[in-house]
Amino acid sequence: MPDHESPSLDSVVADLTVAVGGLIRRLRAEVRASDLNLSEAGVIARLEREGPLTTAALARAEAMTPQSMGTLVLQLERRELVRREAHPTDGRQMLVALTPAGLAARHRQQAAKRAWLAAAMRRLEPAEIERLHHAIPLIRRLGED
Repeated sequence: MPDHESPSLDSVVADLTVAVGGLIRRLRAEVRASDLNLSEAGVIARLEREGPLTTAALARAEAMTPQSMGTLVLQLERRELVRREAHPTDGRQMLVALTPAGLAARHRQQAAKRAWLAAAMRRLEPAEIERLHHAIPLIRRLGED
């Protein structure tokens, strides 16, 4: 019998959930309270990736009710992080588009998170960084739809 038994799937799931959750909480804590909250950051990231979308499309994509998304878009619009613009083919609809200020807010938030993570990783041994590097494709696969 080997000295070390492989951990059970349930044990790995529980440990990974705690570890990833702690990392995410820590990354969020590195962003100032005046910056984007989780929902705002999600909307702005989606608009950066996909371009202008209707409020309904944003709500579906972010798993929110249309009413909640409408409120969120209004808040972002008041802060001049997004703007509404006419739909190019359907005059009844409006699109929500990212403004330069919204893109700048996203980039500031990403920079703060990356700076913290880089500083934290500098405390690791080179072999540990290498192990993390090799785990990234597996973590990505777990996050895919």
